[in-house]
Amino acid sequence: MALLLTGGAGYIGSIVAEYCINAGYDLIILDDLREGNIKSLPNSVKFYQVNYGDKKALQDIFTNNAIDCVIHLAASSNVPHSVIVPELYYSNNITNTLTLLECMQEFGVRKFIFSSSAAIYGEPEYQPVDENHAHIPINPYGKSKLFVEEILKDLANSNKLKFVAFRFFCAAGATAFNGESRKDETHLIPLVVDCALRKKDEMYVFGNKFNTIDGSGVRDYVHVADIAQAHVLALKNFDTVANDFFNIGTDSGNSVLELVALAEKIFHRKIPMKIVDSRPGDPESLVASSAKIRKDLGWKPLFGLEQILLSTFLWRKNPRY
Repeated sequence: MALLLTGGAGYIGSIVAEYCINAGYDLIILDDLREGNIKSLPNSVKFYQVNYGDKKALQDIFTNNAIDCVIHLAASSNVPHSVIVPELYYSNNITNTLTLLECMQEFGVRKFIFSSSAAIYGEPEYQPVDENHAHIPINPYGKSKLFVEEILKDLANSNKLKFVAFRFFCAAGATAFNGESRKDETHLIPLVVDCALRKKDEMYVFGNKFNTIDGSGVRDYVHVADIAQAHVLALKNFDTVANDFFNIGTDSGNSVLELVALAEKIFHRKIPMKIVDSRPGDPESLVASSAKIRKDLGWKPLFGLEQILLSTFLWRKNPRY
C-alpha cells in the first residue's frame, strides 16, 4: 500500500513515517518545511516540498504516484497562537484540507487518516473524556479541527470517502531518530527538559489557580511512538474501523507541577520556573478515555510519563538535527 503523508517532516509526522516504513508501507511525504525538518526523513523516502493547499502541486503528486491512502498530519497547531491569529488556522487547517480532499476525490483516493485534537472538547464536563463528550472547543485551533471532522462525516455519508480520525491528547517523547526540534519551542516537556539540561534558564507555568490538584493545568501526556503505532493499527484494520473517531490518550493526567517534580526526581536537578497568568484558550484539565481505541483497534500505550521524559532528555541532549 502506498501512503501520502502530509506534514511528514514534522515532529509527529516524522515518527509516524518511521513506524509506517518499518511496517512495510511505501511512503510519499509532503511538507512545506515551515515547521518540519528535512533531516528527519530517511533518504529513501520520496519527498515533495510543497504546501498541502497547493492544488496544482497536489495534482502533480497524485498524477505521478499511485496513492492508496492519505495520512493528514499537516496543520497549524499552536493553541495560544490560534487565539491571536485565528484566520491563519481557519485558512490552513480548513481551506487547505478541503483542497487536499478535493484532489483525493479527483484521483479516486478514498482512504483518509486525519489527525484531529482533544481541543475539540473544550472544557470537559466529565473526565476521562470519551468520544461521545460534547464538542465545545474554546480556541480557534480546536474549532478548525472540529470543522474538518464535520466535513469528513459529510463526505463519508455521501460515499465519497472513508476515514479514521484520531483525537490526539498531549503528544510528547522521542525515538532514537526523531524528536521535538522546533526553532521556538512552546511545548511543556521539552521546555522542562531544556531547563534540566541547562539549555534554558527558566520555564513558565501558565496559571496556578485552576481547579486542579495543585492549581496548575492538567494534561494527558501520550508518547509520540504510541501515536505512531495507532496509525499503523488503523492502516491494518482500516475497513473494520472506518468512519469513526478515536481518542489517543492514557486515561490519566498530570499537572504541570507534578510533571516538574517528576523531572526533578528523575534528573536530580532543580527546574527553575516562574508562575505567570494562564493563557487564553487553555482548558484547566484534559484527560482522555482510551477505552474505544483499546477495544476497536487493540491499541494500548506502551510508554509512561517517565519514559516520555527520559526519551526527550536523550533527544534534547544530543539531537540528530
